Amino acid sequence: MRIVLVIFCFLFSHISFAQTDSVSLTTMDNQFQVSILTCGVGNDLYASFGHIGVRVKGSDLGKDEVYNYGTFDYSDPDFYVKFTMGKLLYYISKSSFADFMYEYKEENRSVHEQVLAIPLEQKKAIQSYLENNLKPENRSYHYDFLFDNCATRIRDIFPATLGNNFYWGDILEGKKVSYRTVLNQYLANKNWERLGINLLLGSPVDSLMTDEGSMFLPDFLHQSLKGAVYNGQKIIEHENTLLEGGTIAPRTLNGPLWMMIGILILTILAFHIPAFQYLKPIIRFVLLFLSGLLGFFMLFMWLFTNHQSCAENYNVLWAFPINLFVAFIAHKKKIFLKVYGLAAISFLMVALIIHVIGIQKLPLIELSPLLLSLMYVYIDLYKRNISLTELPEMETSTQ
Repeated sequence: MRIVLVIFCFLFSHISFAQTDSVSLTTMDNQFQVSILTCGVGNDLYASFGHIGVRVKGSDLGKDEVYNYGTFDYSDPDFYVKFTMGKLLYYISKSSFADFMYEYKEENRSVHEQVLAIPLEQKKAIQSYLENNLKPENRSYHYDFLFDNCATRIRDIFPATLGNNFYWGDILEGKKVSYRTVLNQYLANKNWERLGINLLLGSPVDSLMTDEGSMFLPDFLHQSLKGAVYNGQKIIEHENTLLEGGTIAPRTLNGPLWMMIGILILTILAFHIPAFQYLKPIIRFVLLFLSGLLGFFMLFMWLFTNHQSCAENYNVLWAFPINLFVAFIAHKKKIFLKVYGLAAISFLMVALIIHVIGIQKLPLIELSPLLLSLMYVYIDLYKRNISLTELPEMETSTQ
């Protein structure tokens, strides 16, 4: 289960610009162009939310370059460990416009350009800001899915360089939308990835987005720039479609849902049909072991990593970490298992209540069959061991 994640930014000063007598300010202003490049989504998981960069054209001897905050060192031997722990450093890089476009042309993804209609001094301030971020001591940052990524880093450039005379355009138009709702829309045709991400992301992603917060996604930043103003004037001069992009793979059969339904059918057969009784201990062990293992991983992501969006993950109430150990003794008769079964049922119900009241939404479409299967196991743990506490009472009554 991989997660795709987000960004934030630094601030810096303006750069001075020396004019020549032979070139007018207006001419130089037209030759120097700063624009925002919003790249469309792709079929691969890493491309599910799009990308964004800043293009600076004509700043020095006809150069045409793109600043990109989404760069990381894949050759790092500790890449996967750092990524999992939320300690992977992303950094800003600069490449030629041609090289930037080549990648998206190869991936058949769209690229839309928004050319900024701001004075030359402010264009230079943005370039100065970006160049300052390129310095070795400034270029790296700790990537976070919702709060610090390629889009939020670019979002923060505008108030930092344009000051109080800059205002964002309206995005949500008063609509109340959570981060999770929007993420699920982007992952609509990626069933397994959507389920995995929903299980790992905790309750912070169920909070309502603000206009500013929504710009962790490139498309929302693109939309806000359309209505943004600087000194009372629209900040976007014009828009260009540089690449049309291809079609996104259509939604496929919901594999996770059908797998969960299959598990539920096997569970019902094992617990109700004598001919399938031999499956009961297997299903009991597998469900307890895998749910416990998943619960441990979610708890680890919550408590021991820097991923803010994985905190306060109440999925651990149904994927109870202790299930991992109980799986190995569930076949025995112990008073502890009666109490444990009752407690596990209670925790599962609490998880559903948390879902209903909106603290954290569970992916119930796929999870419902699995939760019913777990309920069978928990009830069985309780019923199989209830007689252990009743026996002493029966003996007393016969004396």
